[in-house]
Amino acid sequence: MTSWIPMESNPEVMTKFLHKLGVPKDWCIVDVYGLEPDLLALVPKPVLAVILLYPLSKKGDNSLEDEEETDKMKDANNFKDAEVFHMKQYIHNACGTIALIHSVANNQNIINLQDGFLKTFLDDAKNLSFTECGKHLMESHGISTTHKDVAQEGQTEVPSEEEPVYHHFVAFIQKNGVLYELDGRKSAPINHGTTSPETLLEDAARVCKEYMARDPEEVCFTVLAFTNSDASAL
Repeated sequence: MTSWIPMESNPEVMTKFLHKLGVPKDWCIVDVYGLEPDLLALVPKPVLAVILLYPLSKKGDNSLEDEEETDKMKDANNFKDAEVFHMKQYIHNACGTIALIHSVANNQNIINLQDGFLKTFLDDAKNLSFTECGKHLMESHGISTTHKDVAQEGQTEVPSEEEPVYHHFVAFIQKNGVLYELDGRKSAPINHGTTSPETLLEDAARVCKEYMARDPEEVCFTVLAFTNSDASAL
C-alpha cells in the first residue's frame, strides 16, 4: 500500500501546505493551547474547522483496513448529506493531508479557493463516492508532491515512509447546523450533534475532551484550528 512521509502537527508547516495548494494567504492553521473557555477565546474567529491529532493503540489500531468498516462501505457511499465532503484514506501517513482537505472542502462557500492542485482535485471529485475520492487522491501527483515537500520541513526528524506512526488526524466541521467528525478510516461522517459557525470551536473542543478522557494518562494530543488571520476583514 502507498505510504507518505507523515505530516507534523505544526501550524506553520500545515499552513504552508494549504497555501501551496491554492488556499488564500489570509486562511491559516493555528494552535489551540487549551480546551477551557479562556484559552478557546484566544483563537481567532471565524473557525472553519478543528483538527485533532490523537494517539492510536500500538496493538494494530493503525491499520487502514478494518473488516467492520469494509462491511459498512456501501453505507458510506450512500451517505445522505450530499453537502458533506468525506473521503476514504488509502494512503498510510496521509491523515494530516486528508484532515486539511476535509477542512477546506467543506468550506468552499467561504474560502475563495484559488486555482491550483486542490481546486482541481475537488472539482474532479464533486460527483465521486467516499471510496472513489480516496482513490483519486492516490492519483493526484500535485498534492502528493506538495505533501512530500512540506512534510520534510517540520521541526522534528523526518521519519521514513515505512516507519509505523501511532498518531492520527481527524477534522471537525460544521455543515447545516451539525457537528461532523471526518476521518478517512471511518466509513461515514460521525454526527456529534448540533453546532453553528459561531460555536464550532467550543463544540469540537467538547468532543476533543471526550477523546482525552478515554486515555487520561496519555499526553500526546494536539488540537489545531483552521481560521482567518485577518478575521476583522470578514
